[in-house]
Amino acid sequence: MAFDANAGHIASCLSIADILTVLYFGILKIDPEKWLDENRDRFILSKGHAVMALYATLAEKEFFSKEVLATYGKDGCGLPCHSTKQSVRGVEVSTGSLGHGLPMAAGMAIAGKKDQKNYKVFVLMGDGETQEGTTWEAALFASQHKLDNLILIVDYNKLQLFGRTNDILNLEPFAKKWESFGWSVREVNGHNFSEIEDVLLAVPFQCQKPSVIIANTIKGKGASFMENRPEWHDKKLTKDDYELAIKELTNI
Repeated sequence: MAFDANAGHIASCLSIADILTVLYFGILKIDPEKWLDENRDRFILSKGHAVMALYATLAEKEFFSKEVLATYGKDGCGLPCHSTKQSVRGVEVSTGSLGHGLPMAAGMAIAGKKDQKNYKVFVLMGDGETQEGTTWEAALFASQHKLDNLILIVDYNKLQLFGRTNDILNLEPFAKKWESFGWSVREVNGHNFSEIEDVLLAVPFQCQKPSVIIANTIKGKGASFMENRPEWHDKKLTKDDYELAIKELTNI
């Protein structure tokens, strides 16, 4: 998708691919044939620029045909370059303007509580995105209303568009910040399937508290020339880049 559309954000997608795999193939209670069922779990990709990873996962899960992936980023048709509601089955909301995913998820979670539904709301956001004030407003709201049906996963790859996250606006002590806002916190290796699955199966970590999983990840994971390189936040693939990435990723 990235190469054919001459699009960026591929490194951000590789950062979260393992998390999405575990979510969709082991955790989320959602049926591709009845994906608007009111009792389904909800998933929001707040870092909407990494939507290629979500599209690929949804296609593997048979929400839609893999042939549709070839339309990504093409003018006038097909899959948008940021997460767009109902562009295909399985995309719950439009995202891309950072800091909106957690507030929307908190709204869905409190609605579930008021409607006495048992669904959970999962939201995946970037670490740079947690520099947005709306994130912390939503964090306070979720804690105040005891939204233990809300699960946040932070893709803590420690890089954002212009450099290292903590050089731009330091997030540490990150786990303690969430704890001080009334959340129950766990940290995992965001590329270890067993760790991801175990922690997601354990939510909520505490009754009447929202849960946050800090997933330590590597931006560009699996493509050696992209890993931990901030310029790959929005850099586009040459043919040589593409062929090397495919070779390395298929040999993992």
